[in-house]
Amino acid sequence: MTEPHDSRTELLDDTMLRAMAAHGSVRSFAANTVLVTEDDRSDALFIILKGRIRAYGSDRDGREVVYGVQGPGEYFGEMTLDGGPRSASVMTMEPTTVVVVPGADVRDFLARHPDFAVHLVHKLIGLVRSSTQQVKSLALEDVYGRVVRLLRSQAQDVPGEPGVKRLPDKLTQQQLADRVGASREMVSRVFKPLQEGGYIEMRSGHIVLLKKLPARW
Repeated sequence: MTEPHDSRTELLDDTMLRAMAAHGSVRSFAANTVLVTEDDRSDALFIILKGRIRAYGSDRDGREVVYGVQGPGEYFGEMTLDGGPRSASVMTMEPTTVVVVPGADVRDFLARHPDFAVHLVHKLIGLVRSSTQQVKSLALEDVYGRVVRLLRSQAQDVPGEPGVKRLPDKLTQQQLADRVGASREMVSRVFKPLQEGGYIEMRSGHIVLLKKLPARW
């Protein structure tokens, strides 16, 4: 589906992304739709207008690890600009609208807009830093440490409840396990004492942190 040019640009705050979006087509997808598959050879860039996606990897047994979640104003697919295959699969988490820009147009845009090349370099540096931290965490932290780090990084203040924080996303224990590279059973073992100790609780599917989590258990 294609929308008017103005609708496309008004949803993006970044000037460079608005200019890039002018070269693509707008498409909408239902929740839980796979947009790209790991090792796929397609090279389009996706700019998110509405909704959210998750990038993940999986093995032959169906086990998954989530690399990250992105929302409006962000983009993905730039890793294929070197001509290589997709490094991750991407699935919508909710109804999502994106601008799909063909790889040839992206490369042409980069050649004509050096500022966007700098924008892209900064994003890639951020991805490298995030990946380095993730590898370090997997190598040096136990499951408890990884779960606590994720909860602390995602939690937001709850209005009217000083000291109480809540994760904005509804996450099941399996989804948490996918994020931290562990099994659901291990995450369940972490959650049980935290709930029994009054550190966390569930509210309408959201994880709520009632007080500061212990550094170690």
